[in-house]
Amino acid sequence: MNRPSFRQTLTQLQQAQKPGAGVPAYTRWVNRRLARYLAAAAVSLGLGPNGVTALSALVSLSGMVLLMSQPPSWGLGLLVAFLYALGYALDSADGQVARVTGAASPAGEWLDHVVDSIRTPAMHLAILVAWIRFPDFWPLSGWQLWWLPLAFCLLVTGHFMSQILAEQLRAREGKSGPASGGALRSFLNLHMDAGTFCWLFLLWGGGLVFLLAYGLLFAASALTVLVSMRRKFSNLSQPGEVA
Repeated sequence: MNRPSFRQTLTQLQQAQKPGAGVPAYTRWVNRRLARYLAAAAVSLGLGPNGVTALSALVSLSGMVLLMSQPPSWGLGLLVAFLYALGYALDSADGQVARVTGAASPAGEWLDHVVDSIRTPAMHLAILVAWIRFPDFWPLSGWQLWWLPLAFCLLVTGHFMSQILAEQLRAREGKSGPASGGALRSFLNLHMDAGTFCWLFLLWGGGLVFLLAYGLLFAASALTVLVSMRRKFSNLSQPGEVA
């Protein structure tokens, strides 16, 4: 059977996109668009959704290995940012491949979530390892610095669990999802965007500059996650309310 061409698949994907209301800005207007092109290329090459998931994990892992093994520099930060952003785009592309080819399955969705649940904290642990391996480059050391990526690990893991479990509980109770916002909310949520974290590594060679930006991102994310968890717990405690 002939595979659909790149352009045929791209046209199908452009006509069957998820709603973007409230989705963080980079994911909404950059990552999903890039993922469409990657998904169309994957389909034209005969690569299935699980293959795209594996490729996404491999690309992200390559960025982590470089970050942990090479001395910090502006060039390294640019390469790691590119690999992380490509891995994130491929992570979005696997679902698009599944939908356009009719290959969506519980196993594929499970694999995608498992990879995400490992990759997200691992990226922060890679920062910790890099800080330990190259202490002379960074302005702080020991407990003064190392607690931050560890705290970020706990934050992103808890947030991921909160999101996934809330979706499952809403589905079980037959409840609709939370109200979504427009373009303004997409920009307000930019600090929670995985793309923002990926491109943060453009500052890796700046030492203190990266540290300050990473700390600010953690503070903003922690505040948002705590508010989100409180809202989810409150709403799930009230039968019939939207969580």
